[in-house]
Amino acid sequence: MFDVNIVIVNYNMKDDIGRCLDSLYQDIKDSQLNINIVVVDNASTDGSREFIHSRFPPVKYLEQEINRGFGFSQNVGLSSAEAKYYFVLNPDTYFFPGGNSIKKLFDFMEKEKKIGIVGPKILYPDGSLQYSCYRFPTLWHPFFIRTKLVNKKGKKYQRYFAMKDYDHEESRPVDWLMGSAMFIRGQAIIEVGKFDEQFWMYYEDSDLCRRFWENGWSVYYFPKVSVEHTYSRSSAAVPGIFSALIKNKLARVHVLSWLKYMWKWRGNNKYYIEDIT
Repeated sequence: MFDVNIVIVNYNMKDDIGRCLDSLYQDIKDSQLNINIVVVDNASTDGSREFIHSRFPPVKYLEQEINRGFGFSQNVGLSSAEAKYYFVLNPDTYFFPGGNSIKKLFDFMEKEKKIGIVGPKILYPDGSLQYSCYRFPTLWHPFFIRTKLVNKKGKKYQRYFAMKDYDHEESRPVDWLMGSAMFIRGQAIIEVGKFDEQFWMYYEDSDLCRRFWENGWSVYYFPKVSVEHTYSRSSAAVPGIFSALIKNKLARVHVLSWLKYMWKWRGNNKYYIEDIT
């Protein structure tokens, strides 16, 4: 059994994943941990396969014939090796030199036995904070973040949703974490299950965290570890919900996932963190 199985889903991000893996190997080289790194490739056409095989031969490379989406592909990687912990990671992330990020996340989880998922502080390339921990979304979520129909109320909702009302230098429980960097306890995955594959992309991270809370495993934000994330919101490339639905495939995927999420969790409007803080 590995100490940590790190799973990265890639689709035509050769340059990003090269930078990510370079920084990751530097981060873990003195960790004394037994670590497995898996790249699940969603039928990339940019030479990712040859690049990873030549530059990073220790990486376990799992190639899929078609793009099966984030949740399905992460599940392939999560199932590929048994580990005490799993690290769901995006290819456009970067580990800062000397951060010892993986070891710090591992040590934190070893100490906090009731935490199921922990996420680091996420920074944009310019060093500014990227909000990556949230309260659970409401039925009106897409309208508040995509339209100007409820501008004043929408801004208030966005502030509440992204937890801008608290100091992001403080470790604390949160409802859910962005799926770009989620460090997950293996025992909890056995009990709760992996990503729900009905979500091709979007809301699978929120759904997983909600299921963890429902099964007695808490979710934590841990800013003592920082990771850079480029984060390109392709679903928001076209402004306005109705224009986006017509012109942007990922916007349609986003709304479809929201509908599935709302249907799955209908009647459950609980904010878990507000019951324990």
